[in-house]
Formats: sequence, structure tokens, C-alpha cells
Amino acid sequence: MSFAYEYVVIRCVPRVHREEFINLGVVLHCQGAEFLDVEWRCDDDRVRALDPHVDLHQVRDGMAYIEAICRGTGRAGAAASASLGTRFGFLKAPRSTVLQPAPVHGGLTDDPAATLARLCSVLVG
Repeated sequence: MSFAYEYVVIRCVPRVHREEFINLGVVLHCQGAEFLDVEWRCDDDRVRALDPHVDLHQVRDGMAYIEAICRGTGRAGAAASASLGTRFGFLKAPRSTVLQPAPVHGGLTDDPAATLARLCSVLVG
């Protein structure tokens, strides 16, 4: 059975005013399969190429918070108890911070976890 899914790429934008970014991860939401998760990786050298003074600890901490929201762990605070769709809505909302979601895209999948891994491989590296 195929399920519709939506995903956003999470970008690291160390200097927001320059609009340069590196893709760090992918958040995938599949309502039909009751799935919400993120896969991410932070390549220090690539991020520092955009801003040698970026706080990589803060970047990783932000991505860990996104992970907590997806997985509904206590670190996510009140967001942890929200529905998967509500949590995805929070994560896909535009913001002007170092971590920003790209536009929402979608598709069909039989295996949301495998699709997430493939998207991360293609879009993040």
C-alpha cells in the first residue's frame, strides 16, 4: 500500500542576510503510516565554509531539538504531546534563524523510513 508523504529539507543558514545555506537534514511526515522522523548530518567543514565563526554546537543542538520534536521525546517540551501533523506543521513553518525549513515537497511511498533515508542521501549527502 502506498501512502502520501510530505517532507522538508532543513537548511543551515549561518549568515541569514547572505542567504547561503547547506542542507543538513530531511524531516518526513507520512500521516497514513503515522510516521514523522528526521535524518540529518552536519559536515563541519561545509558549514564553516559559509561562516568560519558559526557555533557548530548550537547547530547540532538545534537539529537534536528537531529530532526530539519528530520523535516526541521529553526534550521537545509541550510539542512532544502534539499530533504528528501538528509537530510537522511546527517544523515546516518558515523562520529567519540559522536552521530553516525549505519549501514542502511530497510524494508516495510504501516505506516512509526507507524514503527518508533515500531523500537524506540525495539531498544532504
